[in-house]
Amino acid sequence: MIFTFPHLGNTYIVAKAFLDDFDAQYVIPPFNTNKTMEIGSKYCSEANCLPFKLFVGNMLQAKELGADTMLITGGCGPCKLGYFCEMLKKTADDIGIDMEIITLEVPEQGLGELVSRIKKISGKANPVDIARAANSAKNVAVKVDKLERTARVKRSREQEAGSVDKICRAFKSDVIKVKGSKRIIQLVNETEKSLNEVSLNNAANPLKIAIVGEIYTTVEPYANFEIERILGNMGIEVERRVTVSDWIINDMIRKGLHLPRDSRYVKASKAYLGRMVGGHSQHTIGNSVIHAKEGYDGIIHLYPLGCMPEIVSQAILPAIEEDYQVPVMTVIRDEMTGEAGFVTRLEAFADLLKKRREEHINGQSKLLYGH
Repeated sequence: MIFTFPHLGNTYIVAKAFLDDFDAQYVIPPFNTNKTMEIGSKYCSEANCLPFKLFVGNMLQAKELGADTMLITGGCGPCKLGYFCEMLKKTADDIGIDMEIITLEVPEQGLGELVSRIKKISGKANPVDIARAANSAKNVAVKVDKLERTARVKRSREQEAGSVDKICRAFKSDVIKVKGSKRIIQLVNETEKSLNEVSLNNAANPLKIAIVGEIYTTVEPYANFEIERILGNMGIEVERRVTVSDWIINDMIRKGLHLPRDSRYVKASKAYLGRMVGGHSQHTIGNSVIHAKEGYDGIIHLYPLGCMPEIVSQAILPAIEEDYQVPVMTVIRDEMTGEAGFVTRLEAFADLLKKRREEHINGQSKLLYGH
């Protein structure tokens, strides 16, 4: 079997570490580009969301490189992502290609079924080896997410523009070449050391913007036009609480083992959204409240066209905007969204936030609506 996996932020690093530790054969599909979108859209209906079209594009590009088995994760509640496995199988059949799809989540059949799926990947590995490899992959996810968080903070304060981007590009290139979770973690540590050596403007007091929304659009750089890099290079500190490691720890491991999960966002969302409605809607609402209480200057809400859970979130966010006096901008992404227009909206939103901060400093308090 030759494995592959769709791109979703840094998940390719986590999947690579997991497969390396089993010495499995795999191919990493090309990073998402307009070509990936074009390929995926060719075999999808207009009703399919942007993440699914990119999944299909990844699958077909990986097939050309020799892959015959795709690994994906499951969804979160009533969300289309939970049906991607069956949808990908049907799409592969319709196209006429042979591609097995393995979903890495704890199914209704229980933990034993997940172990049997992992054994397809690991060969004859025993449960102890599987647990060790899974834990190592989880540690890689945590370390890489921490690295990305460090980059977001440093980028907004760097003295020499482009210093952080240069280090991040080198890491993205080098991590493909190293093998195994231990070596990947070593590279992460080396890269973090380089980031900590970047000269900073200690007098900087950057705007702070939080990113919330559907996980794929917030985590995958292609899907959000590298919003974290764009804002960081504008001198803005960006925070994003929805991460790959959080997904693995809370929605896969702890949920599968029936262990307590991080529920801060659930408590924070209770006044506005009392129950789970699918996807990351509760995360969106709860994290927006948390960020507002933490004094963030603004919130950007991202989601793909047609995402029902985030449509619910968008309807609720104006109440949070008014209750906590925090500006919120919603951006809906599909294949027709233009990067130039997207960047213009970011620049305008940043200008409004700067003006608002100045008004607060001068003793005024005006909430800027209409973003």
